[in-house]
Amino acid sequence: MTLPPIWRKAALTAHVTASVGWLGAVAAFLALAAAGLAGGDTDRARGLYLATQVLTWWVIVPLAFASLLTGVVQALGTPWGLLRHYWVVAKLALTVLATGFLLLHTAPVGHLADVSARGAALDGSLDGLRVQLLVDAGAALVVLLVVTVLSVFQPRGLTPYGRRATTRRRRG
Repeated sequence: MTLPPIWRKAALTAHVTASVGWLGAVAAFLALAAAGLAGGDTDRARGLYLATQVLTWWVIVPLAFASLLTGVVQALGTPWGLLRHYWVVAKLALTVLATGFLLLHTAPVGHLADVSARGAALDGSLDGLRVQLLVDAGAALVVLLVVTVLSVFQPRGLTPYGRRATTRRRRG
């Protein structure tokens, strides 16, 4: 089913907004994680880790789900389809994986925020977790940039389903 042009543009606008927002929020998270790991003032680091939890649950998670949902709507409502082109399938797979890893990533974020809220020391036993936040955010940023590149360049190539659908459409 192809959406009317006005609805396609609305879906595209919603998808681009959610996706760019997600990318920007992950970049902000990366900055907070880097600043928290850089050391210095312990109270400042605690505040940064508390901010990562707020950013995660109030911005990043909702934008990830909005990006996934609007992407599916966009694909189903346009001639691209959801499973016809390899680049759309790759974007969908990467977005689903990124969202899944994001949800797993909320546990260490929550743990560091809880430790920070209690005023406990951010000692050496938490260094691995603090580095993990930085590495995970960097990896997420790379994945989201790859998804963005796929969106812009839209490499050619039909999936087997896409080839069959194109053949049926030409015959019909």
